[in-house]
Amino acid sequence: MDRPSLTTVAVVGLGTMGTGIAEVLARAGREVIGIDVSEAAARQAVVSLESSTARAVARERLSPQERQDVLARFRTFTDLQAAAEADLVIEVVTEDYPTKQAVLHALDGVVKPTAILATGTNALSVTRLAADSAHPERVLGMHFFNPAPAMKLVEVVSSVLTSPDAVDAVTSLAEDLGKTPIAVGDRPGFVADGLLFGYLNQAAAMYEARYASREDIDAAMKLGCGLPMGPLALLDLIGVDTARTVLEGMYQESRDRLHAPAPILGQLSRAGLTGRKAGRGFYTYAAPGSSEVVADALTPDPDAQPAGARPVERVGVAGSGTMASGIAEVFAKAGYSVVLVARSEEKAAAAKDRVGGSLARSVKKGRMSEDDRQAVLERITPAASLEAMADVDLALEAVAEDLAVKQELFATLDRVCKPGAVLATTTSSLPVVACAQATGRPQDVVGMHFFNPAPAMKLVEVVRTVLTGDDVHATVREVCGRIRKHPVDCGDRAGFIVNALLFPYLNNAIRMVEEHYASLDDVDAAMKLGGGYPMGPFELLDVVGLDVSLAIQKVLHDEFREPGLAPAPLLEHLVAAGCLGRKTGRGFREYARR
Repeated sequence: MDRPSLTTVAVVGLGTMGTGIAEVLARAGREVIGIDVSEAAARQAVVSLESSTARAVARERLSPQERQDVLARFRTFTDLQAAAEADLVIEVVTEDYPTKQAVLHALDGVVKPTAILATGTNALSVTRLAADSAHPERVLGMHFFNPAPAMKLVEVVSSVLTSPDAVDAVTSLAEDLGKTPIAVGDRPGFVADGLLFGYLNQAAAMYEARYASREDIDAAMKLGCGLPMGPLALLDLIGVDTARTVLEGMYQESRDRLHAPAPILGQLSRAGLTGRKAGRGFYTYAAPGSSEVVADALTPDPDAQPAGARPVERVGVAGSGTMASGIAEVFAKAGYSVVLVARSEEKAAAAKDRVGGSLARSVKKGRMSEDDRQAVLERITPAASLEAMADVDLALEAVAEDLAVKQELFATLDRVCKPGAVLATTTSSLPVVACAQATGRPQDVVGMHFFNPAPAMKLVEVVRTVLTGDDVHATVREVCGRIRKHPVDCGDRAGFIVNALLFPYLNNAIRMVEEHYASLDDVDAAMKLGGGYPMGPFELLDVVGLDVSLAIQKVLHDEFREPGLAPAPLLEHLVAAGCLGRKTGRGFREYARR
């Protein structure tokens, strides 16, 4: 049937999310009925709207008259009867079935027959909520993201009971609000949270296992992946208890152990340490509700210096590819003398030329002078034999990601390099200790995982094996400071921090498309608009290379033996077909050949 336009909307629950949704609606010209059983919450919603619109006027995004019109369109009440005139009711009350069911049941007796009832849940079954309603065909999900005025994504969730015209009406409304709606079916987490919370859960488990500190986990994902927040800080923002509820719902449906909430989430929740709202979660905050992180017993000393570091003045880099030349550039710019070793003089010269081209671009952009460029290049000496590394203090390899190749190289470095030299591998997926065992000095071997492009990316994962010496670890930490990189410490296991958290998320995105739950475009849009990711998962997979992604996923699966880490069949099929991403012109999408 044809429904009237949704001109009057009731929002039930005036917490942070409800107030934000009310603001979006009022600023888009809708009459908004705000309802909350708490008079204080209703008053605070008005104050919040007054403050946000005042800021908008100050920034010339609203005129004073427009602000008055917005405020006039927002009325608050403490009784659900106020929703009687609404064309659409959006409930954003406490995230539990009894509370939401009670609200929807009460609304059945209040709203007009043509009204649509939308739940703002991100964790509960829309189908289950709809089934308890007198008119399940008019119940759907309308999942906004926090903060609602800023975040562009709205997931419109239909159950098997929802009428198509209700979905169409809400989708049109979302578009009119300036949002990007994506239509999804009913399963825990929907698209964005379905991918996000599995990643957050693995980060919590990584921290709980004491594999890495909370600061290093968060820094790794921000600096290594360009994410706006680290996963543990994000869990504190979302609410540890809310995250646990979402994960419980996901696990009940998937029975995937990777969705089973990490025990620490339950421990923190039961202790009342639910994140920012409680003033303490994974981090400690200045006050409940504050975003200011304050030091606690787990906070590292910012002034602590690594003790026992070996002196490093001369660096050797083995390899002739993009990563090797980028690392050579990083060290030369920091003032180190660099020997850049390739398999031939031609390859070594070409690698140095690649550095020269990169520096020339920096000169063109005004980031360095031509004299500085020449000085950096003079610090790089190309060579065609590892024998040239005889007197380096730090030797790094950036050769092919093949264990046999790396072990042969490390055996040569062991023979060539002077006693006391630190030997480092830049591997992203192979066991560092296997490289160390190819030498007679495994205590001198460490991982230094740079990210591509090395001159631009600030992160270095410092990987200690069970044999790495304390002084070697201290040396690498000190060197990272001198080359202006941010080091994060981690143990020698598959994926280290970044890839161990990133690639299962990418694998789950592939499975979501395999199961025809959402399209490539919807998944990418959901993670960019709903999660603040710089790239959607399929954009990123095509950039990284599907063959590289498959290899890393296989390493993770082999190491942890989790069924949920098995590579998605679609990824394996594309690689088998030679569709490797942008480098071949086709991966998950097709690209124009250059």
